[in-house]
This record gives sequence, C-alpha cells and structure tokens, in this order.
Amino acid sequence: MDWRTYQHGIHAFDAGYVRPILAAIHLIVDDGRVALVDTGSNDSLPNVLTALDQLGLGRDAVDYIILSHIHLDHAGGAGTLMRELPKAKLVVHPRGSRHMAEPSRLVAGVTAVYGQAYVDTVYGDILPIPAERIVDAHDGLVLKLGGRELVCIDTPGHAKHHICVVDRESGAIFTGDMFGLSYREFDVGDGGDVRQFILPTTSPTQFDPVEMHASIDRLMRFAPTAMYLTHYAQVHDVPAQAEALRRRLDRLVAIAEQHAAAGEGRHAAIKAGITAYLLSELRAHGCTLPEAEIIEVLATDLELNAQGLAYWLDHRG
Repeated sequence: MDWRTYQHGIHAFDAGYVRPILAAIHLIVDDGRVALVDTGSNDSLPNVLTALDQLGLGRDAVDYIILSHIHLDHAGGAGTLMRELPKAKLVVHPRGSRHMAEPSRLVAGVTAVYGQAYVDTVYGDILPIPAERIVDAHDGLVLKLGGRELVCIDTPGHAKHHICVVDRESGAIFTGDMFGLSYREFDVGDGGDVRQFILPTTSPTQFDPVEMHASIDRLMRFAPTAMYLTHYAQVHDVPAQAEALRRRLDRLVAIAEQHAAAGEGRHAAIKAGITAYLLSELRAHGCTLPEAEIIEVLATDLELNAQGLAYWLDHRG
C-alpha cells in the first residue's frame, strides 16, 4: 500500500478506497499512542492493521478515530475499525454523532445519490457505533494524545458537520475536504521542487461558498506549516495553495451562476464548464497527462461538484 512518513510522528497511507491514492488515512503517533484521521470504507481495515504492525503498535494503542465529516469516503469504515480497536473513541462533529450511532439515514442518503448496487459494492454494511464510545467534537475541543494536543475546530462549507484538526506539535492541520483536493497524479517536477495542484470540492448537499471561504480563512489564521488532506496526504506551500483554492472556488461558483437558467441542460452545462476550466488550469500548472487520463482521475469529483453547485443554486439564500 502507499505509505508516506512525515515529521512529528505523522504518517499517511492508502485507505484502499476505490482506486490507489484516492483517499488517505492519517496516523499520528505520540509516546506510543495513536490517533487516526478519517477511515475510508470497510476495505481500509487490513491497511490500518498493517500500518500499526509496521510501527510496532498494537490495536489497543489507538486512542482516537477522528472523522473530519461523515461522508462515507471519510467515515464508512468507522464502525468496522471501532469494533477492532477496543480502546478507541470516535471523535466527530456533534451534527454527525447521531448518524454514526444509528447510520440508517446516512446510508439511505448515500443510496439515493449512488444507488443500492454501488453502496453494497463500495461500502458494504455500515456498522453502528455505541453512543458511549462517541465524543462530540465541539469547536475548540482539545484531545490529549501522548504529550501533544489536537484541537478540533468547526469548519463548515463543504458540509455542516465538518471539522478540521490542528496539531499543536507540528503546526499542521488535518483538513478532510475543507482545504480541497490535491491528487498526487497532478504533481509536477521532482526532488525538492514538486509543485502541487489543488481544487475545491463542492459536492452536495451542504456546499456553501461563503462558509467555505470563511473556513479557509480560519485555517490560514493558524499559519499552518502543512495541510494533510484526505485526498491526498500532505500539501506544502500552504499560502500559495490557499490563494489558488480561493480563486478556483470563485470560478466554479461563477460557472454555476452562468448556467443557472439553463433548464434541463443545467447539470450538463455546469459539468462541462468546470471540466473545461480545470483542464485549462492543469495545463497552466504544467500537467502533461493525456486529457482522458485527467478526466478519469477527476471523474467522480466533476460529477459531484456539478451536483453540489446545482443544489446550491436551488437552495442559496
């Protein structure tokens, strides 16, 4: 599996979700104690256990499983992992805790978007988590992990149940989907001069550009040394990436507004518009992958971003 080791006891490894290096699980180690950030789907369990073995840590070393939010590519494996990691507490936004204790409505919502066959194949059974093992991550909650502190902050914009985690030891932030997506296939350069590409995720149904801007601004006030994204792993050169993220967010919103009155063809028009825009941005970035390969990497995001922008158009205000 893809494995990346950073400073300050931070590791990232592939969740085994859908395709390689699509979703990362972050593992933080301090004084032999462990926190995991996001879980992928049930398919992540073998990789989680392998990661613990690789570091010489047992299943009882995990104190926390922290969910940035409860979309199933981030939270679908939580019940299975909690079953196998006996001392772990699940840390999740208060809006999400009831859905992790009783996931039927969550699964129904995902099934409505993707269909039953997809949910069965990709996610399987979403196991409930005993309420007594769930910790509500209110804004400012401080988690003690070994000798370090992890601070949970409320960051809506992608979802109303989204948190980010500030690591006071490293000065970095674990951002879930709040600081966008940065796929390693789009990295340009090598050695110490790798340039990364970042784009916002505007997926349904709670995307709000005003809240997203505010949350990005809040993250940047911590002057983070790095961002750790679920999709995918460490992002450096944070101020420049934040500027690019804001600019691309505004452009996606403008594309949606341009096609707001397109009637039945609105979704297709928005999707075509954001596809053309991101292709042009990637070419300007220096990405030389064939267009078909770029679209394959972005396929799910293009569809969900278009859906989320359309939903926002219908519900803004």
